[in-house]
Amino acid sequence: MQANWFVGLRVIGGEFLAALAPPPAVRLFAPSDLHITLAFLGPVAEARARESFAHAPSLPLTALDSELGEVVALGGKRRPSAFSALPVGHRAEIERAMSAVRDVMCDAAGAERETRPPLAHVTLARPLRRASDAEVAAAETWATGLDLGAARVRIESVALYTWSEDRASALFRVIAEQPLRG
Repeated sequence: MQANWFVGLRVIGGEFLAALAPPPAVRLFAPSDLHITLAFLGPVAEARARESFAHAPSLPLTALDSELGEVVALGGKRRPSAFSALPVGHRAEIERAMSAVRDVMCDAAGAERETRPPLAHVTLARPLRRASDAEVAAAETWATGLDLGAARVRIESVALYTWSEDRASALFRVIAEQPLRG
């Protein structure tokens, strides 16, 4: 199976994850997996993903600090596929930056363009695929009831990601990285 690729903002400061106690049917992300997806490229060849990432320097965003607030369930309405925190500060700024580069990055990779409006979010956890509907419902209740205590994070670079070689410890790995201005 060919790995998926995406370009995202690296989110530093995921130490708060250690204090979360997810239900058994939830996989909590590793701190190194935290990111905000700018452009999902899917199962493209590495060369095409790198062509997409060549547009990273045009991202109209500077390094920033933000708080993470409300946790929302994303994906299907009947069965969410992710539990994600919304940035409290700079969300509109991040979403404008997403809009500025998303299509050009997808086009450069030969990937399908996203049709939904940009939504800046940091995925913290996912329900397990084998989870029953009741377990997913309990997971959603857990996630949307989380109080992250205004967790502070830092965004200072944009990165090209693919699947980790050891998905037991982390889901993603960084292939290339570009610091943000400022």
